[in-house]
Amino acid sequence: MTDRFLVAGGARLVGEVGVGGAKNSVLKLMAAALLVEGTTTITNAPDILDVPLMADVLRGLGCEVEIAGDVVRITVPAEPKHQADFAAVRQFRASVCVLGPLVARCRRAVVALPGGDAIGSRPLDMHQAGLRLLGAHSEIQHGCVVAEATTLHGANIRLAFPSVGATENILMAAVLADGVTVIDNAAREPEIMDLCSMLASMGAQIAGVGTSTLTVQGVRRLTPTVHRVIGDRIVAATWAICGVATCGDVTVKGVDYRHLGVVLDKLRAAGSEVTTAPDGFRVVQRQRPTAVNFATLPYPGFPTDLQPLAIGLASIANGSTMITENVFEARFRFVEEMMRLGADARTDGHHAVVRGVPRLSSAPVWSSDIRAGAGLVLAGLVADGITEVHDVYHIDRGYPQFVENMQRLGADVRRVSDPD
Repeated sequence: MTDRFLVAGGARLVGEVGVGGAKNSVLKLMAAALLVEGTTTITNAPDILDVPLMADVLRGLGCEVEIAGDVVRITVPAEPKHQADFAAVRQFRASVCVLGPLVARCRRAVVALPGGDAIGSRPLDMHQAGLRLLGAHSEIQHGCVVAEATTLHGANIRLAFPSVGATENILMAAVLADGVTVIDNAAREPEIMDLCSMLASMGAQIAGVGTSTLTVQGVRRLTPTVHRVIGDRIVAATWAICGVATCGDVTVKGVDYRHLGVVLDKLRAAGSEVTTAPDGFRVVQRQRPTAVNFATLPYPGFPTDLQPLAIGLASIANGSTMITENVFEARFRFVEEMMRLGADARTDGHHAVVRGVPRLSSAPVWSSDIRAGAGLVLAGLVADGITEVHDVYHIDRGYPQFVENMQRLGADVRRVSDPD
């Protein structure tokens, strides 16, 4: 069976919605469990497709993984396997984050080049370069990253770009290396800070957390821990932007609003009333949103994951919006689907110009990645008639109980299963 969403336009989103653990954090935390023998427990794990996929990757490495509600327990043997299963790894991008932990624990790793969202080139050059500076030999062989080392030693590593994935892999390898490792131009995302917090609770020594320079004093061994995943800022912002687009009133709970500073500032500029609380925030939009320009940047800039939602908002805003994509070059393929819905949009290189119209028109559209799928549902909420969104398994990979939460806020969104 293959599923699609039917989205009826015209509803104003109103109400309160909770946010679970961050997709962009939990998968890396699960991989970090490989660094220790014994059982690591992760709580507040989101109910998304990628969590059991990562569990399959870990089971293929010899781990026992139990998922019970929002709790994931990972038991790692004294000698985990070093070769990640090809069939499991190719299904999603985050699987590559087992590379660093395997090199640290096993001194050898074979990880198939990962699959995932079709949003542009995401090479592993910086991952490999960092591991080489730590003393590993790394190359691509037959579609796999192969890395091995006799010993790992501290190094000074400067990333050409603050890559989240490269920062994570290098960090997880460095915590068990001999000596001091300094990672300059490191990614600063809250999910990196969450990983550092879990590693510290295992016994890792990391300084500079939250800055662009991480200093790691390697230790001989780590111990199992219990760690709670931070709230998902991207899911939280999705509900907020959908609320603004529909002139709604949405309260989001379970997230640190400080992780969304630039996003909430943009919504204020669009005419929203934004109030914050220790466990979330509220957005109220009383009139048609005002056009606001967006440029995606690494944290603390505007997240590339929210670019499709920004385009959806721009499509019905009052005025013209320029969106600049500085992270993933292929994310603009989403614009073609928006044009099916009547959006007045044009792209040129890494820029898109969107002239807002009062309302979009319904049509069948296809998701190309997690966030594009969410953006198309947003577009359906502000279109006339019924919009069919296909390939919604992408949305399932990143949004727990997506339809149920939409319905809780008053949206008319239904899941339909069809013969494949």
